[in-house]
Amino acid sequence: MRRSAERILTTHTGSLPRPAALTRLYARRAQGESVDAVALAEAGRRALSAVVRQQIACGIDIGNNGEQQRDSFFLYLRDRLSGLGGSWRRSPRGDVERYPLFKAAMEQQIAGKQAVSHFAPPKAIGAVRYLDPALIESECRDFRAALDETGNAFAEPFLTAPSPGIVAAAVLNEHYDSEDAYLAALAEALKVEYQAITRHGFLLQLDCPDLALERHLTYMDRPLGDFLGFVERVVAAINTALDGIPRERVRMHVCWGNYEGPHDCDVPLAEIWPLLREARVGAFVLPFANPRHQHEVHCLAALPPAEDQLIVAGVIDSVTNFVEHPEVVAERIERAAHAIGDPRRVIAGTDCGFDTSAGMGRVTEDIVWAKLGALRDGARIASDRLLD
Repeated sequence: MRRSAERILTTHTGSLPRPAALTRLYARRAQGESVDAVALAEAGRRALSAVVRQQIACGIDIGNNGEQQRDSFFLYLRDRLSGLGGSWRRSPRGDVERYPLFKAAMEQQIAGKQAVSHFAPPKAIGAVRYLDPALIESECRDFRAALDETGNAFAEPFLTAPSPGIVAAAVLNEHYDSEDAYLAALAEALKVEYQAITRHGFLLQLDCPDLALERHLTYMDRPLGDFLGFVERVVAAINTALDGIPRERVRMHVCWGNYEGPHDCDVPLAEIWPLLREARVGAFVLPFANPRHQHEVHCLAALPPAEDQLIVAGVIDSVTNFVEHPEVVAERIERAAHAIGDPRRVIAGTDCGFDTSAGMGRVTEDIVWAKLGALRDGARIASDRLLD
């Protein structure tokens, strides 16, 4: 995993805006309409090629496929795992429930939107297994081909995959007799993707919003200790799934949910950070740009990551259309560098993805690219101040 040796490197958290036509295809399929699979695959490849070039134009050093060939950061597994079917309603967000006027406004914004919703995911109604490794292999090959078209301009490429925990939390278990058994089955299935991604030479980013988000969803009305027990079990499952993969090839993204809301029920980072540190990963991707969590960078000073671990600091907010001033970006990078004591172990990133479920992103595409440009410019300023 590359360090910021000569300058502060830039990256993002995975999902980037999908073209409107591609989003419509995903939304129609999610609504049960018949969609031509060949046309969808071709649209995905075109979007992939374009998004790789756009990242390079914006100055992203560590880039990915923008998740263009997936309809969601985890719902795409409906096509890759056995045992999934039906649907259910996820627990409401605890913070949103406290503000009925805001909740109504939020529902109005979503109503009628042509998008893929996370709110009615499938259930586990049978044994969960990875159906066909050819699916992830094809995705990796398509990404490699898109990189080759650009002369492999990224300093380092990455691909994302969901953690066993977010799938266990979002895909209701109606088959396994315990959460431990369910997590074990998911870890074994998802290992196929983890191994394929690293075998193709890409960094693996594990998307683990469950390790913070589920406190104000599934565990909202339960003691904190119950939630921390869940975090502990998921980290153990992740470590099992990563067996044989060098930890310096893996980074782990944790967040409190990629939505503009109160977030005043979020679990403090200080409560979960000691457990997150037990994950066998080489970097942590954490949100420090949004107004609810930017102060928590101090947790890195109070309990530092291991000396061989990096921090991808979120310095760009992924849910507002403000374009951050490069000086603000530089100041956020500097705070992270001072917290862990070594700017070479800091990479500048975004709080979360910009389109984690096709069409649900709040930030318009033109502003996404402007934000990533500000990320590049802020990283240059910080580099001049922090690195000789």
